[in-house]
Amino acid sequence: MTAVEIRRLTPDDWTLFRQVRLAALADSPEAFCSTLTREQAYDAQQWRDWMRPASGLKVVAVNGEVPVGVVGAWVPPERGGAVELFSMWVSPTVRGRGVGTAFVTEVLDWARGQRHRTVELWVVEENGTARRLYERFGFQPTGETQPHPNDPRQKELLMCRTLG
Repeated sequence: MTAVEIRRLTPDDWTLFRQVRLAALADSPEAFCSTLTREQAYDAQQWRDWMRPASGLKVVAVNGEVPVGVVGAWVPPERGGAVELFSMWVSPTVRGRGVGTAFVTEVLDWARGQRHRTVELWVVEENGTARRLYERFGFQPTGETQPHPNDPRQKELLMCRTLG
């Protein structure tokens, strides 16, 4: 079995990011605040813009030459300097092999390196697997909730972790 490699992306990696992001949207559309149709319509410049360093961190998992996971992190202006972990997806072909753990570790390391004190994330309330992963890293529910942008019947919970 090939080892899964975790890679931090640069702006030159926009085609790899596009490939894995579209795979994630196709596999798990309910997990994202966007849609496959919307992002398939993005042109090359939109993908390049999304990869600018000012847009935060993008990390992929690659199994051989096949991208099998993605996560992002950025600092939303309305969150008082907290880093937001967003859009984490791991392909069913490599789930259970530590990719989610590696992704959370990468985001926490990046946030520390940027000297941020807090990392936040939104998780669908019913996604027990993701919630348990985040809890293992010390994330705690804040009590803040919001309806899922693509399905208001689902509730998202805000989880937070303070960095030491």
